[in-house]
Amino acid sequence: MRVHGRLRRRPRGEPGGAVLIRAVEVEGRGLVDVRIGDDGRIAEISPRLAGPADVHGRGGALLPGLHDHHVHLTALAAATASVRVGPRDVRGPAGLAEALRRGPPGAWVRAVGYHERVAGELDRWTLDAIVSDRPVRVQHRSGAMWFLNSAALRSAGLDDGADRDGRLWRSDERLRRLVPPVRLDLAGLGLRAARRGVTGFTNADPRPAPGLARTLAVLPQRVVVMGVDATASVKIMLDDRSLPTPTGLAATVAGVRPRPVAVHCVTRVQLLVTLLALEQAGPVEGDRIEHGAVIPDEVLPWLRRLAVTVVTQPHFPVERGREYATDVSPDDRPHLYRCRSLAEAGIPPAAGTDAPYGTPDPWAVMRAAVAREDGEAVTARAALRLFLGTPEQPARPRRLAVGSPADLCLLHVPLHEALSALSADLVRAAYVGGRAITP
Repeated sequence: MRVHGRLRRRPRGEPGGAVLIRAVEVEGRGLVDVRIGDDGRIAEISPRLAGPADVHGRGGALLPGLHDHHVHLTALAAATASVRVGPRDVRGPAGLAEALRRGPPGAWVRAVGYHERVAGELDRWTLDAIVSDRPVRVQHRSGAMWFLNSAALRSAGLDDGADRDGRLWRSDERLRRLVPPVRLDLAGLGLRAARRGVTGFTNADPRPAPGLARTLAVLPQRVVVMGVDATASVKIMLDDRSLPTPTGLAATVAGVRPRPVAVHCVTRVQLLVTLLALEQAGPVEGDRIEHGAVIPDEVLPWLRRLAVTVVTQPHFPVERGREYATDVSPDDRPHLYRCRSLAEAGIPPAAGTDAPYGTPDPWAVMRAAVAREDGEAVTARAALRLFLGTPEQPARPRRLAVGSPADLCLLHVPLHEALSALSADLVRAAYVGGRAITP
């Protein structure tokens, strides 16, 4: 488990000891055997290795484990204990009301994934008309806004303050102190991710909760926490309503150097301010643009010159196409969540699921990246590479080699079959440091 940049031993024992995996397909080497050493690293790769096999690959592909380069792990764990009220989950005001009225009277209701297409704008009075006998809080799909009804505001001590309309913007940190904690099934989250071949996460919370690395230590995957791990980028959150000047942002960037930064950019102006700031402060290896929701043509050469990595969500235009058709300015729609055009411009992209605000399944992200109909579709192989980079270099795909960590994804089928389907159903096992993390 990687915490603060170190590999420590888990109580159950990590690495998992010497393992011989026989008859697997390794890209560029064909059908080979792979031996993992006692140190949790690949010790040998050869067409025929001596010794009894611990695992017989039966010709399936052996890949580097998938790394989700942008995810919010505690929010994702909390989402499993929440009511889903997004456009794909409920229909109209009646569906929203039915979903929010579930549960015992007096108990808090936590709902996630809301978008105005479900039932319009929300505030305390709208929610009071639906549920008044228990505290209710509803999170917007963007993750930026919480809506609280009157019972929730009273319980949180916010009834008479500036938030009396029940609309709390970027208030996760404050709400953690004011509302009851949510049960986090991190063990279940880790198991589900392992079954998808995920062996690593980069947690992208802008203001990590105290002790977050310890909280996430239950996960069997390697976890890098932005702003906490000494090798990770420092997350910088931008909002148009409080956008700094380029000079102000450059001072912030300079203040965290020599560490790289990961700047949240979901609008055109946020991206332009960020690029101007990086120009002033000077880029360093590992600087990242998170999301890159709107990247106009004219800034592509600029991004390439600064050598900034874009960690994007190529699935959002597929998952949210109907909403983007009305919510996004026509001038911005041709530039949403670029993928293919970034690579063609010499800016290799990487991807994160942004779960729980997007699907937590990297294979679904890959399928969406291949299926896009806006000129940004990529090949299946390129889609897979979006999740094969290192945490420090997300756009630099890892390859299996002697001496590399044995963080692996074993498939049931050869690579060419897997690329045709891009499905988590094809994952047979996942290994971290040579230890199997799947049942």
